[in-house]
Amino acid sequence: MLLSLANRMAIYGRARGLVPLCVGAAAYLFFLFTGDSLLQDSDSFWQIKIGQWVLDHHAVPQTDFYSFTRFGEPWISSSWLSQVLYAVSYAEWGWAGPVILASLAIAAAAAIFVHLLEPHLELPRAVLLVMAALLLSIHHLLARPHILALPVMVAWVGAMMAASDRCRAPSFLLLPVIALWANLHGGFVLGLALIGPVALEAVWSAERDHRVGLVLHWALFGVCAVVASCFTPYGWNTLLGAAKILNLGELLSLISEWRPADFSSFGAFEAALLALIGFAFYRGVVLSPPRILLLLGFIWMALTHVRSIEAFAFLVPLVLAKPLAGHGETTETADSRGIEFPPISYITALAALTIVVAVLASTSIYMGHHRFIFTERQTPVAAVDLLKQREAKRVFNAYEFGGYLISRDVPVFVDGRAELYGEKFVMDFFNAVEARKVDTLLGLLDRYKIDATLLVATAPAAKVLDHVQGWKRLYADGVAVIHVRTNPAGFAAPAPETAH
Repeated sequence: MLLSLANRMAIYGRARGLVPLCVGAAAYLFFLFTGDSLLQDSDSFWQIKIGQWVLDHHAVPQTDFYSFTRFGEPWISSSWLSQVLYAVSYAEWGWAGPVILASLAIAAAAAIFVHLLEPHLELPRAVLLVMAALLLSIHHLLARPHILALPVMVAWVGAMMAASDRCRAPSFLLLPVIALWANLHGGFVLGLALIGPVALEAVWSAERDHRVGLVLHWALFGVCAVVASCFTPYGWNTLLGAAKILNLGELLSLISEWRPADFSSFGAFEAALLALIGFAFYRGVVLSPPRILLLLGFIWMALTHVRSIEAFAFLVPLVLAKPLAGHGETTETADSRGIEFPPISYITALAALTIVVAVLASTSIYMGHHRFIFTERQTPVAAVDLLKQREAKRVFNAYEFGGYLISRDVPVFVDGRAELYGEKFVMDFFNAVEARKVDTLLGLLDRYKIDATLLVATAPAAKVLDHVQGWKRLYADGVAVIHVRTNPAGFAAPAPETAH
């Protein structure tokens, strides 16, 4: 249906400008109607909690105040603006708020993507590409700050590539975009990193007489972009804070979204990568060295961290759009058949208004009878109720339960802010939870004077604690298991040999 609509718009050329809006509306409604899939990561809890804190205190956090293991240590939030937006929407509509906000961001990214491809590709192909990009990114489309930054990323890179395709430097009016990105999410460092390769493409394609001036213009733009990215409450510290997570070393391979792509099974990303290679061979695609550099860079990012697959999905088509551009429209327009239409401004305005009203009505109707629910596997409600009844003070919690505990005002051992805790601490934590090193588990429990544990029901550490003297299983369900100390001294006895 969407492809049919896009093709019809391509035929009646006067209404081509409506296609991005149609695509955005379709993407919004799809993710609204499947909104529960956006509520799959407990980080959403602490993101909203921090956003509410910012609203309450009219300030941004400078130190940690949610954990008992890092309480008071320096920490900044590189996504403060996204957190505020999520907090406002959650306070107003419950979980429907973040779902609507995330769906709007995805829709905006899809619409901008199609708009940027439209000058180079036929609209049906552009629609197919946006559908493929959304499919590739589906695993990382969550109600979290990176989604609110997605349309900004597409707009920033698309505008730079458009300038490069014309052998020009970007307008300085683009700088507020990188400033907005820097306040929404720490991923803005990718936008800064891409300035050099995109500038190289512009200089490579320019005439020799214009290259020196072009280099100077791009260099000035790059410097101004770095300065603009520091227009945040944290100033220059924004750059340091955003880059800090990239220095977590081996730990990144243990966090699911930072793991490398796994080719042991065949999935959408594998299919897309093989299709790209096959298409290049079949069509004999020839790219300039700078575009090859960009393409290889996005492929390397996607292979290194699965969370970068969305950048691959949305940005690779922007890099390849001009080289793959068609030779012109071949479809017959309505004007060539002598059909008269009212002035395009009236048609476009009326159609756009109709689409917006239909989307708003659909949202209202759907919200009236559907209640969005966060995934149960990251919300151990009954277990946390019990811990609060027992007034547990120092809980050794599963990584995925950290966000929910923060939302319940329970100080956490660890949560999704890995950059706060550091590589060694979180590595020790994962080794303990997976029972790779039982001595590490018992050492952490004693060192931090843990009085209760809250682990995933299937966690190896939970099975170990079933056999450790001084600990007993207090509660278990399909989501979580609780162990508490039984020895007044609070020191665990050595683990039996079978526990190793």
